[in-house]
Amino acid sequence: MRVDIITIFPEMVRNAASFSILGRAQEKGLLTLHAVNLRDYTTDRHRTTDDAPFGGGAGMVMKPEPIFAAVEDAVAKGPGRPRVVLTSPRGRKYNQLLAEELAREPHIIIICGRYEGVDERVCQQLVTDEISIGDYVLTGGELAALVILDSVVRLLPGALGDEESAVYESFSSGLLEHPHYTRPAEFRGMKVPEVLLTGDHQVVRRWQRKEALRVTWLRRPELLASAPLSASDRALLEELRKELISRS
Repeated sequence: MRVDIITIFPEMVRNAASFSILGRAQEKGLLTLHAVNLRDYTTDRHRTTDDAPFGGGAGMVMKPEPIFAAVEDAVAKGPGRPRVVLTSPRGRKYNQLLAEELAREPHIIIICGRYEGVDERVCQQLVTDEISIGDYVLTGGELAALVILDSVVRLLPGALGDEESAVYESFSSGLLEHPHYTRPAEFRGMKVPEVLLTGDHQVVRRWQRKEALRVTWLRRPELLASAPLSASDRALLEELRKELISRS
């Protein structure tokens, strides 16, 4: 996969992406990352990337000319037609399904939004996806771009040491993840659930699924409405409902 991140702070992107899974993915050749300096595509001696908005108002707006030039250059260097993402608070809310969708793309270009936003002509002519990582304000889109990059790259085959990890992580199945425990089996009087010590994989899997349903029901119940639940999942939910009623 090739990813071009267009930013006025390329070192911020390069440094963050040099560690952990992102760093290893580049070493393995799974990810080719280009942190593109938007200022390299300006034409004035001040390397200007923003200007005051027409119609007045507070703040500055990112200019279209350098963004068009940077994106067109990245498109020309990449394989086929890319997805062009703009990090934007008005964009589609980011989630695991969108991460999985992007992970199937051979080439992604991410434009880091900044200031009051970008010239609308960029959105109209270049951008295929406006994406928001949450309902809060960031100084710039670099952190959002890195969040998107990390969540996508970890889904690439070979990126994780344990290929099952991506399958069983929170949100991959539409649910939050079940609780985890490790050694020692008892710590300060707190014991690991006995079922995890049985060695019976079928029983352990059932417990894990039930606990994933429990955590989701208690903390993010809205996820259950769209999660792909099987008949056995619904039976486990009924068990949980009866348990909660008996305790109340």
